[in-house]
Amino acid sequence: MKDRIHTMTTVTVSATMTLTEGELGALDALAGYGTDGFLKTFYKEMGEAYLRPYEKHLRSLFEKIREVAPPALQRANQMRRDIENADRQRAQPKPPPARKAIAADFGIVEQ
Repeated sequence: MKDRIHTMTTVTVSATMTLTEGELGALDALAGYGTDGFLKTFYKEMGEAYLRPYEKHLRSLFEKIREVAPPALQRANQMRRDIENADRQRAQPKPPPARKAIAADFGIVEQ
């Protein structure tokens, strides 16, 4: 009996997008409705013909959005708060240097 060799050709497509914070927030809000709720409303209002063939991919997409978007948005908000706190600290008046430090700067030794 002869061995048979089977071949299969596959094509993989990958795309990278850069989103603004607002765009990421919009995606997060969209996915936040939940996949089932989104699909129910979409199919009712827009019909099923276009989106139905992509439903499993939409589910995967929404899952990824819910994993990635909230932590990224939280980091952006935390960075914004950190910058605001640093600005507030810089704006506070600094206490005058201690008397001994001033004297030492001028070479004066106090006894």
